[in-house]
Amino acid sequence: MPPLTGFSDNSFQNYVDFKIASIALLHALKPYQSPGGARIRLPLVTGTHFDDVAAQLEGFARALWTVGALMHTPNFTKEEYKELIEPYVEGLANGTDPNHPEYWGPVVLRDQRMVEMEIISFALLAASDTMFHSQTDEAKHNITEWLKTINGKDFPITNWLWFRVMTNLALVKVCGVPHDKVVDAMKADLDLMEQFYLGDGWAADGMWSDEGRQADYYSGSFAIQFSQLIYAKIAQDIDPDRCERFRNRAKEFAVSFWRYFDGNGSAIPFGRSLTYRFAFAGFWSAVAFAELELPAPLDDWGVIKGLLLRHFRWWSDKHDLFNVDGTLTIGFAYPNMYMSEDYNSPQSPYWALKSFLALGLPEQHAFWTAQEKPLPLIDGQSITPVRPPMHIVCSANNHHFLLSMGQYCPWPLKATEAKYGKFAYSSQFGFSVPTGTLIQQIAPDSTLALSKDGGDTWRVPWKVSEHSFSTATVRNRDKVVESLPMLKSKWRPWKDVDIEVTTHLIPPSKRWPDWHVRVHEFSNGSVSEVQIHSVQGGFAIQGRGAKKGEVLPAITDVASLKARDSEDFPESTLQTQDGSLICSNAGASGIRSIEILRPQAMGHSILTGTEQPEVLKPDANTNVMWQRTLIPTIKADITSGKGDSSATKKTGVLASAVFALARTSGREARYASLDVGKLWEDVPVISATAGGDDHPEWYITLD
Repeated sequence: MPPLTGFSDNSFQNYVDFKIASIALLHALKPYQSPGGARIRLPLVTGTHFDDVAAQLEGFARALWTVGALMHTPNFTKEEYKELIEPYVEGLANGTDPNHPEYWGPVVLRDQRMVEMEIISFALLAASDTMFHSQTDEAKHNITEWLKTINGKDFPITNWLWFRVMTNLALVKVCGVPHDKVVDAMKADLDLMEQFYLGDGWAADGMWSDEGRQADYYSGSFAIQFSQLIYAKIAQDIDPDRCERFRNRAKEFAVSFWRYFDGNGSAIPFGRSLTYRFAFAGFWSAVAFAELELPAPLDDWGVIKGLLLRHFRWWSDKHDLFNVDGTLTIGFAYPNMYMSEDYNSPQSPYWALKSFLALGLPEQHAFWTAQEKPLPLIDGQSITPVRPPMHIVCSANNHHFLLSMGQYCPWPLKATEAKYGKFAYSSQFGFSVPTGTLIQQIAPDSTLALSKDGGDTWRVPWKVSEHSFSTATVRNRDKVVESLPMLKSKWRPWKDVDIEVTTHLIPPSKRWPDWHVRVHEFSNGSVSEVQIHSVQGGFAIQGRGAKKGEVLPAITDVASLKARDSEDFPESTLQTQDGSLICSNAGASGIRSIEILRPQAMGHSILTGTEQPEVLKPDANTNVMWQRTLIPTIKADITSGKGDSSATKKTGVLASAVFALARTSGREARYASLDVGKLWEDVPVISATAGGDDHPEWYITLD
């Protein structure tokens, strides 16, 4: 796809650059705005579960994240106003006029119009003179009456409640509706959302329970924290105590959320609605807009500015974001319908524009005049447990990713197991979504796929139970050198056999900084043996040659793992007796089977079978980052032993070590200096016990 001038060639250094990028995105939409300005319909025919009028309202409303911010501190020419602002002012009047052909219609049951009302309300609150007070009396009446239709309706108990709160806030602060007419409704919604709170500033997207556990980007940038900061800025006079609480929660949230961003600006893709793309950074833009001073190590506007602008610079290099006309595509790093949701219309990606909220600050504000600062990371390994969302964020010199355990989306979301149930998500390698039911279509990166019918059907983790944090220890002889946070959960793949899998996820250590470890304990409560086919997958990686897109050559030994064609990185695949490794211009990704050391007296309870490392070639376009990937895997045919007459469970173990080196835009030189083969040969050692003369010098134990 061609780049978008003004965005793709933008250095994102200052306010002017930021404004130029926003205007470039608005310009691309302009040809598709309706004559009355109330609708935007891109020339694509993909559908959603909601009606097309609501989808066209999406196109109109989502642009208002930028339009509202630009008008909050007016800084545009008369020509820009006439071309880019005025059509939205007219469109608001026409879209809310029941007698106009572009009328949006009233809100009905769980209507997409509810979502777009929040954005319209933000524009009214941010630029009330232009968007509301400049309108005719009839238009003011229509706008007010249309917004009122959001009240008294059934709402999903999710972040959607914020849409009604923000609408009622606009009704009070802009449209002149008496506060006492809506205060009870606002309080009820706000009090209900208090039950989403998980601690440490984090909120779930709904109630965190066995009915659903989600704490993703909706918890911060996409919705909850973002809306809380707008509310805290605007509702101070009518709800001061709650506003102060929201500000404090944002401070707590920021202390862990910044770790989801790598030093090159990329964020770790995880969860749903990833087509919103640079909305990942919406929280940092909202922090600036709300003028919220954060605690250390974020107590510098230059750090916040860096988090926001580096993220945009990372996206500016992804030219496949755009259609040929400069409009945003559905997808992530490239157009991809496999990863989309059934609520993604062609106009949906413009939720991303909420990250332009910082345009609401004047160019002379300290945020814009501050010198950009890098991430406040020390050189070396940083392993941070983030307990509310059940994550361990791993920031190292050679890779930035997270381990995840316990989340799941309760409704029938496309690719839900992939978006919430994988063990790891990477800012460089992304993750893969399924295209079908065959193993290469499931694309089992960063997961464990199991089949009990010879590979006809497969199960991967989705709804796990008993998810918790625990501890693993790195030992040198008998001495504990490092304690690591560890994630643990249980999972039942099938309902018709009593198989339970307990999984432990161990993050990288200072001794083995480029590996994380997965241990899967199987137990069988059935009265018969169960034959299980398993596939353990490492990170999916760009799987083609950098220059010609050719198939990567296969090598047979580590000694052959060398750079070729005058490049400073190796490009090849390797399959050994116990592992598979893939090297490309994106970095290196591998997985090795490891055995848990046990003293002879304990017996040997490892589930063994015919382990077969394989470089799996999944369907094209399964990965959110790379169109053509390969996945390092280990296949094994295993037998889960039967229980006796009292249904005693038999236990066995599969363990693997996952290797990854990211060759990102900020790591090329470092990557070129690494001895990939040597690092690949230095495999973590796991022991069931601690101490004793029969242990190697270095090993890890699970507490």
